[in-house]
Amino acid sequence: HIKSIHQQPIKNIKKNFVKMSPSTLSLATAAVCLSVAVLQGSTSTGVHAFTSTTTKFTAKNGVKMNASTSSDDLPRMSEAIPFFQRPPVLQKEYAGDVGFDPLRLASNSEDLFEKREAEIKHARLAMLAAAGWPLSELLDDKIAVQFNAQSVLDYSGRVPSLLNGGLDKISPVWWGFCIGLTAAIDLYGVKRARASGPDSDYIPGDLGFDPLGLYPDDEEGKKRMQLAEIKHGRTAMIAVTLYAIEEALTSKGVVQDTPFLFTPFTELFNRIF
Repeated sequence: HIKSIHQQPIKNIKKNFVKMSPSTLSLATAAVCLSVAVLQGSTSTGVHAFTSTTTKFTAKNGVKMNASTSSDDLPRMSEAIPFFQRPPVLQKEYAGDVGFDPLRLASNSEDLFEKREAEIKHARLAMLAAAGWPLSELLDDKIAVQFNAQSVLDYSGRVPSLLNGGLDKISPVWWGFCIGLTAAIDLYGVKRARASGPDSDYIPGDLGFDPLGLYPDDEEGKKRMQLAEIKHGRTAMIAVTLYAIEEALTSKGVVQDTPFLFTPFTELFNRIF
């Protein structure tokens, strides 16, 4: 298994990856990946599993492997769902790897690299959406009044979406700005991945963007930050999916349907007591 995993050098992996669409992770792929976050919850298993070993790039094999962990040391079964076997390609190369890929969506190290790059992009967008969706329902009417503009919320306070409709209310200028900004960021990421060499410490999704200096300097801190990001991102992808389904089924905004989640604690306390 190890021999088959290491057939492609990482230089070729990145070369082939940048030719492909950055948004290749389908909703089904995301759902499989997201299950890990639900099953892992807030336990420390994922942290311990990822931080207990040191990782490095090996130019000879072309894959970032655990320096102190061989394939024989890895658990045979998935840590996320114990009755699923760990796929051979999952070697704890990346944060959040708990051996869960029952559909074998990543057939080799090249596929794994590509899907992790796509997953982290979807995760970051979902984290923005998970916060922006309810904030829009809470603040859009007030902002529209301030700017003497028309609110884009519908009669029940729902934001525009594919299932809710109302996307035609959004200005084409705004759509153009979002698409242009997204394309620019994505092209920069592809260029950065292409420029990284086989001995670099590049990891999928690494844009070198940390204006507040929150990314730790020590290796253990970096691994914990990477694990926290992917767990939050997977949870956010589930949350946004549930937002859309909930509003489509109930015909209510998520803020109205579950107000206790979006009301200040002090206000809830005053209502109760």
